[in-house]
This record gives sequence, C-alpha cells and structure tokens, in this order.
Amino acid sequence: MTTVRSTCPHDCPSACALEVDRLAPDRIGRVRGSRVNPYTEGVICAKVARYAERVHNPDRLTTPLLRDGPKGSGRFKPIGWDEALDRVADAFRVAARRHGPQAVWPYNYAGTMGLVQRDGMERLRTLLGTSLQQGTICIALADAGWKAGVGHKWGVDSREMADSDLIVLWGLNAVHTQVNVMNWVAKARKGRGAKLVVVDPYRNATAAQADVHLMLRPGTDAALACAVMHVLFRDGLADEAWMAAHTDDPEGLRRHLQDRGPDWAAAITGVSAAEIEAFAHLYGRTPRAFLRVGYGFTRQRNGAAAMHAVSCLPAITGAWAHRGGGALYSMSGLMPVDTNLITAESERDGTQRWLDQSRIGAILTGDRSALAGGPPVTAMLIQNTNPMVVAPESARVAEGFAREDLFVCVHEQIMTDTARMADVVLPATTFLEHDDLYRAGAHPFLQVGLKAIDPLGEARCNHDVLRDLMARLDVAEHPANAMDSRTLVEETLSLSGLPSAEVLAANGGHDCTTDFDVHHFTGGFGFGQPDGRFRFHAAWRGPQAAIMPDLPDQLAVTEAPNADHPFRLVTAPARSFLNSSFNETPTGRKVERRPTVFVHPDDAVTAGVVDGALVRLGNARGSVALHARCFDGLQRGTVVAEGLWPNTAFVEGRGINTLVGADPGPPNGGAAFHDTAVWLRPAEVSAPPVAPASPATVA
Repeated sequence: MTTVRSTCPHDCPSACALEVDRLAPDRIGRVRGSRVNPYTEGVICAKVARYAERVHNPDRLTTPLLRDGPKGSGRFKPIGWDEALDRVADAFRVAARRHGPQAVWPYNYAGTMGLVQRDGMERLRTLLGTSLQQGTICIALADAGWKAGVGHKWGVDSREMADSDLIVLWGLNAVHTQVNVMNWVAKARKGRGAKLVVVDPYRNATAAQADVHLMLRPGTDAALACAVMHVLFRDGLADEAWMAAHTDDPEGLRRHLQDRGPDWAAAITGVSAAEIEAFAHLYGRTPRAFLRVGYGFTRQRNGAAAMHAVSCLPAITGAWAHRGGGALYSMSGLMPVDTNLITAESERDGTQRWLDQSRIGAILTGDRSALAGGPPVTAMLIQNTNPMVVAPESARVAEGFAREDLFVCVHEQIMTDTARMADVVLPATTFLEHDDLYRAGAHPFLQVGLKAIDPLGEARCNHDVLRDLMARLDVAEHPANAMDSRTLVEETLSLSGLPSAEVLAANGGHDCTTDFDVHHFTGGFGFGQPDGRFRFHAAWRGPQAAIMPDLPDQLAVTEAPNADHPFRLVTAPARSFLNSSFNETPTGRKVERRPTVFVHPDDAVTAGVVDGALVRLGNARGSVALHARCFDGLQRGTVVAEGLWPNTAFVEGRGINTLVGADPGPPNGGAAFHDTAVWLRPAEVSAPPVAPASPATVA
C-alpha cells in the first residue's frame, strides 16, 4: 500500500486536501484529510472518507453504450469508443447542417470543480461555435449580491476564525456542506470562548450546535439584516469613522433604515423583535465578529438583494478592521490562474447565444424566450451534471429529453437519471483516475490532484473525450487539444507564473494569501469598486436590474404562499449527498433512508398528516409523494426536504425539483431552489411504487 496526495473535486467550497491509500494500481482504500494543508487539517466529510464506495461501486460504467430501446428505457448495448465518438460527431454535424452550429448545446456543471476536466467544455463551445451556457444553478444570485457591495470575490481568510470572538454562519449548514468550517469554529470556541450564531430557516445539524439560532422564514434574510443595521445605527454601535473612510453613503443608509426596525422585521421574518435586538447588540459589541455567508439564503428570487443586505453588516460596524473580523463568501477571486489555454474564451467573436442552464426544461421544450430567439437544441453532450434530477422544473426537463429529434450523449460514472435518457453513454473517470487543477472558495490554496490509480475499465477523462471529439469535427487547431491532462495542468500553471504540479502536490497547494489589508480591504487597498469604497448603493447589472433596490431592502419577488399554496418549500442539502452525487453509494442511502419532508407538528395536524406517513406536496408544476417527518425545528408554514434523491427513489418516480420553478432571479438570472410555494396533504399514490432503477440493461 502507498499513500498519494490529491484534492477533493466536488461542488463544495472546501476543496479538501486528501491522502488516499492506494491498495493496487486500480484500487483505493481509505481516504483521509491531509494535515499538510493548513486549512483542511485532516478534517474531511464522511462521504468523501468512504470514497472507495464510489470509485469501486458495482454500478460504475465501464464501456461505451448505445441506446437499444425507447428513450428512457435503460436498454443499451456495448459499443467501442471509436463508434461512440463517431456517432456523437455525426449528430453534431447533422444538427449544425439543419439549424446551424448553435443547435448544439454542450451542457456541464460542477460534478467536478477541476479547471481542466470541467472548463474544457468552454473550449469545445468556443471552437465549434455552439450555444454557450450561462451558469445559474449555484452561485449567480450570490455572486451578484456580494459583488454589488464588496466588488472583489474574496474576503477574510477562513483561518482567522480561530481569532474570532463571534462567528455568524448565515445560510450555511456547515455540518452538511462544509465540515471544515466547524473545525475552525471549534478552535475559536476553545481558544477564545467565541459564540456561534446560525441564521437558517430550520434547526439543522449546524443550528443545533449554535449558541443562538435565528430561525427565520425562507426568503426574509434581507429584512432581518436591515433590522439589525437599524439597531446598529440607532444604538450607537456603528463605527462612524470607519464608514466615513470606507463606504459610499452611510448617512443615506441610516435615513433609509429608519422605518425598518425590529418590529417591522419580526412581522416579515417570524423572528421576534427581542431576538433581533439581542443579536444586533451581540454583533455590534463584538469587534472580532466573523460573518461567514453561505449560498443557501441566496437561492431565493430575492437572493441577490439578500446577499447585498447581509454583506453590509461588517461595513457598518467596521469589523473589517480587526483580525478575526469581517466577512467571507468565497476566496476564488484571489487565485491568479490564467485559464485561457483551457477555455479558449479569448477566441470568441461575440456571435454565440447564451442559454440559461437552469431553464433547460424550457429550452428543450421549445420556449422561444428561453432559446434566446435562436434555433432549437437538437444535439447535446453532457458532462459533470445530472439535469434530470438537479435542474428546476424536472417534469419539463424530462419532457424535453424524451424528444425523438434530440440527440444526447452523456459522459458519466454511473447510470444516472439523465444517462438513462441518452442515445450514447460514455464511461467517465473519477478524480483519482485523471489529473486536474483546483481553485477553492473556502480557503486561499490553489491545489492539484494527480492521477492516483488506473481508470476503471474503458473509462476516459473529460479532457480526452473533448479533444477526441474535436479532432473528428475538424475544428481549428488549438494547443490544448494536443496536450494530455497533466501537460495542460503544467502549462496552465507556467502561464500563470505559478509553481509546478509536483510542488503544489508536495506542499498541500499554493497559498494565494496576500497581506491583511487585501483580505480586509483596509490600509488604502480598498474594495473592488471604482472608488475603492463598499457600496451601500448597489450598482446592479443585468436584464432585471431595474427592479433591484438601490439601498439594502427586503425585495418582494419571492414565490409567496397563498390560500391555495400555504407552505414554503426549502430543498436543503442532505449530509450524505452532494447535489445528486453520492446518492448511489450504499452507506449514503442507508443513512438518509428515503425522501422525506420535515413538517411542523401543528401544520401536520391541520393538514391531516401523520408522522412517517406518505404525503403529497404540489403546485401548478406538479406533485411529489414522499414521507413526512414531524419536526418542531422550523416555523409553521415552512417545509424542508433534504437531499437530491434519484427520481426513481420516489414512489411515483418524480423528484423534488418537479415543484421548483425555473424563472430567472434578478438581476441577471439564477435558480431559486428554496423559494417554492406548495400545498401539503395526505398522499393518495397515483402509481405503484417505483423500484430503484438498475444501472442499465445491456444487451
């Protein structure tokens, strides 16, 4: 046995440094957090610790497959790689000949966060002239809100949490999604007696560990933030000198907030005025207050406005001036990687249309607005994502994938719901079977993951598939297409003026940390705005910028409950799954048990729902049957369903995103997964239970 170093590639800000036991050239054993990397410090989540279950899953795809039955039947026959890629290339040619190259839509996302294996799809789109993809499922709303005030996409180094006296986790269930955060919280509690405040609509595993849990209604975060700011101004807890030096209009903000006090916010949020007052005093009287904002509260139609409002808090108290104070959303903007060799973005001519990945259902069913006035999509290559489960309006997504005139190739590790709808399925490597380069959101370390084991069966990495496909399509020569993955990693590092992959691997990554002033926007460095000041007045950009508030405010654009749909549904992450990844592992399924919705006991009585019984959630988009769990850790009128299970895990074969809308959140698009109005009632199952699907039937 040997131990190799790697980096977790999954859609998580932590990008944990790993140590992997290699038992044989093609087999791994235990996976541990690396102690060489000073952020990971040996701590990783349970799902990655048991990664052998994923790498060596008996359902791993090992050979290319061709559909051998109706779409979605799961009937396939093995074919060779040359035939598979020839078929994909032919389908792209046919689509381009009939409707133009933008009828081809290569579709991908964050199944791997590697810059080579994920972002190479940009090069394919650019060189083929296909439709481009607007990435809106995860961070579009959060990015818009953070940049509206802070400008730069970075903040205080996470490791400074150890020097904090107060840590606020706002919209971040770290126990489920960023376990390393809790390691740094523990350091602050042990070393400084720090308090932990969690702002979240339900008492999840992180909120259960908090000293204070502000359990607000979904989509009301901006109202809570505004009321806290009101108290800070009212009670002399604002740092007037710091604001005068570093912000754009504190007096204008003060006047704006005069009628947005705790009583106003209590009526909106369901958090009592006394709780709001107490939190505002705690925050305002603690100079070393570290605000760690997550993505969860931004996945509402008003998410960008909420993020901007929350990000204003340390600008009012001047917490940025103190070590262990300030805020962090993401560190990724601090990592100086020149990715143009990978993406070829500089070669775009501006004529390609952008399609919103969250609106894939509308796009595939021919919505003219979603198609941006262009041709229908008739050919797709899908990597690193599972839109049949992950995307909003999943019934409409399924309708689109069922089109007989749509050719789909899915490059995957297992037979997902999306792969079952494909015409050609290609076996993909896991991150331990290829080379890649990784940015992080939670820390400042740029890392590599070098190939640790041989690929399973005939699996190939994304980069190899893309360059082999481009060779068949006679695209213009590009240097990246002549390189293997390792060479592309090394060339990218060299072009960026960074150390080699071997050096990064040995050191646990390259630390992109600069000095205190850069991370805290002080000492003359300034925020990422033209005048270097934090903006209370947000300069919104995008097609819906006109509806955004000038100063921080509660934006009333959410899918509000009504008499017919009295509940707000939050589709929160499960601890054992990561989006739809890991929902195929035996331990993950055993721990999570089955699709479940949390319902307040009083709401259950009113709705005639019994704990553990099958219930139905629904709205105009459809309905979903799953089991109820009575739970008093949320407000009445809120229901929570954790985890993205395969559609086939639901008794009627319809997953939770059936209920979620795909209309773009302002100002510039973004999916609203936690902003859904539904009704709730006891279930009358309309179809027999659906057994978990077998990986495929191979002739």
